[in-house]
Parts: sequence; structure tokens; C-alpha cells
Amino acid sequence: MTTEGVEGVYLETHNWGKTANFLQALGYKVEFATEEGSGMLRNGSGPYLLLAEVPEDQKPDFQVVLRVPDAEAFIADASLDVVTSFEETHYGTQEMKVRDPDGRVWSLQAPIKK
Repeated sequence: MTTEGVEGVYLETHNWGKTANFLQALGYKVEFATEEGSGMLRNGSGPYLLLAEVPEDQKPDFQVVLRVPDAEAFIADASLDVVTSFEETHYGTQEMKVRDPDGRVWSLQAPIKK
């Protein structure tokens, strides 16, 4: 089994409000926001953007999130540099991380089976 394309993009920012306003000016709508400076925005049926505010002394990072329909059925190709195997997250998914040839980490996310 392979991935099913881009599920979303995780973006870190120094200012949740300014970044959310910027994205809203580009047509995104806030689906939810937390008091801790994070939230999700979406533009139509496209991939979500998940924003998280980080301290000024931390460089903002980003990560592409690819959709996996079933973590148990996913078999990582031997050529993949697996950083972490599938683990449950605090936000209700299972996540595996892989590193691309340039050192960037990608997130593979699957639903938690009940």
C-alpha cells in the first residue's frame, strides 16, 4: 500500500494571528483555533494547513503530511529512511515520519482504527 497524496501541511509561525490573516487573505478559512496559538485552516476541499505558534528564538519549520488509509497495511519501501514507525498522536491519528534525500522530514498519517 502507498500514500494517497497530500493530506495537509504543518506550519510553524512566530505570530498565529498575522499568519492566519495572511492565509485568510488568500482564501483560507479557519476551521478551528486554540488559545495556545494553533489552529487549522482550509481552502475548499484541498489539503489543510495546520499552524502552530513557536517562540521567537525557534526557527519556524514546516512539514508535508501525506495520507495513508491504513497504517497496518502500509509497508515502507526498503529505500525509505524511516525516522519513526507509526505511533498514535495526541491529535487522533497514527503518524510515521520519513526523511527525504535532502534531509527533510515528511509525515505519513493514518486514522486510528477503533
